[in-house]
Amino acid sequence: MYPILLTLGENIDKVFSSFDLWVFHFFGSMQCTFLTYVAKFFTTFGDEGFIIPLVVLGIVLCFFKKTRKFGFSLIIAVVIGTLVTNIVVKPMALRIRPYNTLQGNSDYWNWYIGAGALSESDYSFPSGHTTGAFEVATALFLCFKSEKKKIAYIFPAIAICTMGSRVYLMVHYASDVLAGLVVGIVAGILGYLIAKFIVKFIFEKTKLDNIDAAKLFKKLTEKTNGKLAPVAIILAVVCIFLYAFIPSLTEGGDKAVRCAYNEEYDCYNEARVDDKDYPAIDGKNYCKIHWKQLNDIPLWEYRLLLYHILLSA
Repeated sequence: MYPILLTLGENIDKVFSSFDLWVFHFFGSMQCTFLTYVAKFFTTFGDEGFIIPLVVLGIVLCFFKKTRKFGFSLIIAVVIGTLVTNIVVKPMALRIRPYNTLQGNSDYWNWYIGAGALSESDYSFPSGHTTGAFEVATALFLCFKSEKKKIAYIFPAIAICTMGSRVYLMVHYASDVLAGLVVGIVAGILGYLIAKFIVKFIFEKTKLDNIDAAKLFKKLTEKTNGKLAPVAIILAVVCIFLYAFIPSLTEGGDKAVRCAYNEEYDCYNEARVDDKDYPAIDGKNYCKIHWKQLNDIPLWEYRLLLYHILLSA
């Protein structure tokens, strides 16, 4: 039984400490420049710069009869996964990032610097990138699998690589990404099932089923033998990916603007610079976590207190 006065995140640290450090050692031992770029490539698939535009693409797909199920699956899966991970669990667990809690571990610190010293601005558990990758991958896998398309298996493979990249880059514990995997898969399944219900019982049984933007491109579709739509979707996804990936190549390292907090530890989180929602305090920029703490904004401590009371009952 671990102390109930600790945050949920601190209890997770204690429970999974040996496992998390072992996994860090595994990835750290294989670290090299090539794999670091590979990790940055795959981590992009879970970045909000990729996920948010993908949702916009999902909205567009909803207006096409053939892709409506795909569009709704994407949107619903991302909404569910984002709510659970970023709105509910992260502020409840309050788990600090490994590059803040393991600064005294020389092996970890060398691996972190070697992987590019990337930083985030929120809590660690569960991994938002892993959740994002798996919610999208699961939804698309089920959609393509239902149509017996072999391409379905590509999406889980990409999600697994994204999950591994977060630990390789040393910005998440292994237990963070495993939790993100679970949330992402559940969100993807729910997104797919709800989308099927919407398409079958709301669209197909009403006049809404007549909505089909493909009619506007009928002549172009006929001229390209039906290849226009898939080519357009692939190009859109490639553009979205490049939009998120190219800026990531220069992130982290000495160029990063770190949070000014330096009490229990020197916070290596990304500082909010020129952000109207998080203005500088006494001329110093802070990450989301410490900006809220310094402004006495509750971070779910009351729900956490309830958790402690229930745990001790």
